[in-house]
Amino acid sequence: MYLEYYGLKEPPFEMTPNPRFLFFSAKHREAFNHLLYGIRERKGFVQLTGEVGAGKTTVCRAMLEALGDSWASALIFNPPPDPELLVKAVAIEFGLAAAGLGVLETRAMLNEFLIEQAAAGRDAVLIIDEAQNLTNHQLEHIRLLSNLETEDRKLLQIVLMGQPELRSRLDDPILRQLRQRITVRFHLAPLTRAELWPYIEHRLVVSGATGTFYFTAGALWRIYNYSRGIPRLINAVCDKCLLAGYVEQRDGIDYRMVGRAVRELEGRINV
Repeated sequence: MYLEYYGLKEPPFEMTPNPRFLFFSAKHREAFNHLLYGIRERKGFVQLTGEVGAGKTTVCRAMLEALGDSWASALIFNPPPDPELLVKAVAIEFGLAAAGLGVLETRAMLNEFLIEQAAAGRDAVLIIDEAQNLTNHQLEHIRLLSNLETEDRKLLQIVLMGQPELRSRLDDPILRQLRQRITVRFHLAPLTRAELWPYIEHRLVVSGATGTFYFTAGALWRIYNYSRGIPRLINAVCDKCLLAGYVEQRDGIDYRMVGRAVRELEGRINV
C-alpha cells in the first residue's frame, strides 16, 4: 500500500527469512562465519541458538547460498514428533522416495544417497530448526545419522538451531554423547542500539529507497525500547510505522507514530 508513496520496489520489513535482506551486524556476521566454518571443515555438528526472531533462519539461508550447488541440503523447520518420521522427513527433504519405508530402510537409503553425493564431489548438510523441542529419543536418532561416514570423512553435517533453551536441553547427562560431538557453538545476540538505524536503513535501501525518508531520534529510541534489538520485532513495528506515515502523508516517522504502531501490535490501539 505504501510502496509507491515511499518509492520502494518491494516491502522492506517482510517477516520472511530472505537472505538479500540480511544485515550483517557484528553478531550476525560471526554467526554466519561459525556456520560456514563448522560445515566446510566437516565438524559434524554445529549449534546455533538465539531468541525468537533474532535472525537465525535468515543467517542459515544466507549460509546455504554461500555454500552453493556443491552441497545438498535439507531443512527441517517443524520436526515431526515421532523419531522415525523425523528420519523419514530428512530423507524426503533430500529428495528421496522414503514414503512407506521403515526407519532402517530409510536410513540405508539415506546412507546410499550420501555416499553417492560424496562420490560425485558433493557434501550434504542437514539443518533442524526449533531443535529445543526435540525429545531425547529424537536427538538420539539425529546423533545416529551423524555416524554415516566413510573411512576419512563425515557424510552429513548437521546444524541444530533453536531458542536459548536448546543449550540447557543439551546439558542433560543422557545426551552427553551428542553434546561431545558439537564442536562449533554460537549464540546469536540481538542488535545493539547503535546497530538499529543501520539495520533499518539497510532494509530500506535493499527495497529501493532513494529519497529523504527518515526516522527521528525519538522514533529510533522508542523502536529499540520496544524491540530490544530483535529483528522480527523491529520489522513488525517499522512496517506499521510506514503504513502510518503513508496514511498521514508524512516523509518521516516520529516518536508518536511509533507509539501508535506499538499499541496496534499489542492490540491496545484505544489505550
